[in-house]
Order: sequence, then C-alpha cells, then structure tokens
Amino acid sequence: MKLYFGNMVTTVTTLMIVSLVGFVGYSISNRSNINFWGRRSLFVLAYGLVICCFAAARDGLDKTIQYTIDGSCNPGTFSLVSVPNIVGCVEAAIIMIAAIATPIAKSQHMREIWFYVMSGGVMLKIVVMEIARIIQMF
Repeated sequence: MKLYFGNMVTTVTTLMIVSLVGFVGYSISNRSNINFWGRRSLFVLAYGLVICCFAAARDGLDKTIQYTIDGSCNPGTFSLVSVPNIVGCVEAAIIMIAAIATPIAKSQHMREIWFYVMSGGVMLKIVVMEIARIIQMF
C-alpha cells in the first residue's frame, strides 16, 4: 500500500489515475450518447499530462536524469534507459500525434477514433509504469 498511498504525491497520483481510468471507461461505455469527442480528447490530453508529471515526481525522474548526468545524487526509481522510460517516450509521441490529429479530423467519428488512440496510449503508459514499479519492489 505504501507504493500507492505512501505520501501525498503517491496518493494524489493514484487517485488521479483511478479517476482517469473511470473517465475513459465511462466514455467508452457511453459512446453512443457523446457528441463532442474533441473535448474529451482535450481532457484526456491535459489530465494525462498532469498525471505523467505527478508520476515523474513520484518516481524521481529528475533525480535519475541528474544521476545520469553527473552522479551527484541517488538515482530515482528507474534507470534512464529502461523499459518504462522508453515505452513512456513512445507513448508520448503517439499521444502527441493523436492530439494534433484530433482538431484536424473533420468528423466526430474520426475524433472518436483519435480519442481511443490517445486514451490507449495514456493507459498503456500508466500500466507499464505501474507494472515496472510493482516488479521492482520484489
């Protein structure tokens, strides 16, 4: 439980992840009644970015970068060249492509597809990070 509720940053990050999963799940289950997919994509983009910032602070990504550059502090949770960081970078690129493509899309159907791409990218990024954190504990 310390992994998810050990201090204020981990608690807030956990609650934000749960709320984002709930929002995406609600959007998918209620997709026939949604008229504005662009707004939902914008929310996933902005809220996902905030969650990623909290997760980076939680995992000590700033310490990992500083440790890699000059070794003046202890590293964070993951090394700089690790599966969670590489997957995170790839997923961030996919999310940015979807964020750029969503306003360009002419129809709500295409915006819905880009919402799924963006939501899938955010969810995969979160899942990989959480699995790596759990594995690293053992």
